[in-house]
Amino acid sequence: MTQLAETASTSPRATVATQGGTVAGIDDGAVTRFLGVPYAAPPIGVLRFAEAQPPLAWNGVRDATQRGCIAPQYTPSAAELEKALPGLDIEPLIGGNQVQGDDFLVLNIWKPNAAPAGLPVMVFIHGGAFTGGAGAADVYDGSAFARQGIVCVTINYRLGIEGFLPIPGAPTNLGLRDQIAALRWVQANIAAFGGDAGNVTVFGESAGAMSVANLLASPLTTGLFRRAIVQSGHGDMVRPIPVAQRLVKKLAKMLRVKPTVEGFRSKSIADAVEVLRRISQPTARIDLRDDSGREPAFGLSKFLPVYGDDVLPEHPLSALRNGASSGVELLIGSNTEEMNLYFVPSGVRRKIGKFLANFVVKRAEPKAKEILKAYGINERGKRPGDAFTEALTDLVFRLPARRFAQAHRGRTHVYEFSWRSSAYDNQLGACHAMELPFVFDTLSTVSGPKGLAGGAPPQELATKLNRMWADFAKTGALPWPAYDEQHIACTIDTGAIAAEQPFVAERFLP
Repeated sequence: MTQLAETASTSPRATVATQGGTVAGIDDGAVTRFLGVPYAAPPIGVLRFAEAQPPLAWNGVRDATQRGCIAPQYTPSAAELEKALPGLDIEPLIGGNQVQGDDFLVLNIWKPNAAPAGLPVMVFIHGGAFTGGAGAADVYDGSAFARQGIVCVTINYRLGIEGFLPIPGAPTNLGLRDQIAALRWVQANIAAFGGDAGNVTVFGESAGAMSVANLLASPLTTGLFRRAIVQSGHGDMVRPIPVAQRLVKKLAKMLRVKPTVEGFRSKSIADAVEVLRRISQPTARIDLRDDSGREPAFGLSKFLPVYGDDVLPEHPLSALRNGASSGVELLIGSNTEEMNLYFVPSGVRRKIGKFLANFVVKRAEPKAKEILKAYGINERGKRPGDAFTEALTDLVFRLPARRFAQAHRGRTHVYEFSWRSSAYDNQLGACHAMELPFVFDTLSTVSGPKGLAGGAPPQELATKLNRMWADFAKTGALPWPAYDEQHIACTIDTGAIAAEQPFVAERFLP
């Protein structure tokens, strides 16, 4: 239900009038935050599997002091999380402990107080394999950006079956369409919060970064943002619609319905979440390889955006090469040990043998054997799991990000993040998502015995990266040269600037 409340004159609140109605947020003296502000109507009933519609207007003042609902998603139990990632608390990163509900197409806004109008705007899209996550997860608190003179926005969007399944009779890419609807809401409303709609930077991490890459390639986003930041993402994790419809048919069979929008709508959202859980198991059998024998997600998610529709008429890399978003300034990068997040806590890096390593990579990459050999899987003194993890870090994240940078026809900067966490006896390293608490300057959410960043992450690095991201959003300024024919990249935690070296896997790929 929509929460409405009249604000008391003595309470530390501030009100802002949006096109849908007035919202009341919390004023802490330096920053005011507005949580759970609707940018679209709840996607239920006739709006389920339909394009996002404007939010329902309200009378009075809507309470925006508490986090809103998050998108329906499978939430692992504490025991399941401990089994998958023993000794690691990832709730601050995924926000899965928040309340799920119908009215989840909401956004959160942090704005500086006592600041002039016309401030730069940053809009963040969360990750979660296109099946989970929340814009109001603890690590995404936008207060530090607001203190830098930024209006910071984080959003929710439809996930899994509801957002990334090309069901016949329904619009494709509904999750991406939600993100576009949120960006349009920002264009129409952000001036009321002190923001400049003409100076918007969209940024995201993991699946959120893949989303940003897709938004860059989409003809539907012209004029919605001026700059983009892609953190541990790229444009390669997409599927042709015919391949993705294999998943439609598989899920319809599991739900015992016809593979049509009417069939899926006949089942509850709870039913959809349960079948998503089942299809996401490693043992679930479905072939999602394309005509070249490659699976772009490498098994990390069965749900991906699709291309061949009005959102993505062509593959994102082709779109960029053809000039899409050439006027948008791009910052893109990855962490040096991305796959450690998946393979260190689980023990896979330490335990996996050559046969299983080859089997896993072969399911997504035809030249698995040659690639793993090039990464040293047969070398004496090197564990197979080390070669396996290094190869997948490059195949899944680092190399596709560089190819995306090369495809972009506009101004582009490339970064690496190499700061290593002390977690798991210093083995977690510069893994996937490690840059997030530094970028948002929210180290307290991931520090400690079970924290992603370990016991004593450096606050000075968080201060540096938060300011760097804010400066880019303000003017496009960065302290290293653009990525041109010399392929200059910056290791942002150390400040080292150098021409990148070829990736080992590069010579095996088309």
